[in-house]
Amino acid sequence: MPSYSNLLIAVDFSTATSTIVNRAMELIEPRRGQLTLVHVVDYLPPLGFPDDLSPMPALILDEDALVQNAMGSLKRIAAEIKHDPAPRLEVRLGAPKGEITHLAEELKCDLLIIGAHGHRGLERLLGSTAAAVLQRAPCDVLAVHTASA
Repeated sequence: MPSYSNLLIAVDFSTATSTIVNRAMELIEPRRGQLTLVHVVDYLPPLGFPDDLSPMPALILDEDALVQNAMGSLKRIAAEIKHDPAPRLEVRLGAPKGEITHLAEELKCDLLIIGAHGHRGLERLLGSTAAAVLQRAPCDVLAVHTASA
């Protein structure tokens, strides 16, 4: 099995998160490499009707608050990880499949770890985000089975 020194873990805060992180730790521990946790906030504010000029405050969420909440959750996960150096934390806003693969490329990761679950075709085996990441990733991808997690 190849050894990896720069791992990116995509975290969705599901119950499978600890399973995914534990698998990453199995792969990186001998090398003491760089570990990065990323969460992508997939939020698009609702658009009003073309003839409606009034804002829809009940439906609009504060993107900064979403990002801050996600960073707080990543910090709690990172606090449980016993690794030196401490994990790097990233929160991105956008489409998960694009943001995850762009970050893997930016950081020159050699392994991307993502949860795998879904219901149709390749997506049935992996999940739509994991399937798209697998096709676009600039590095090796480990899809951790999470359907029962």
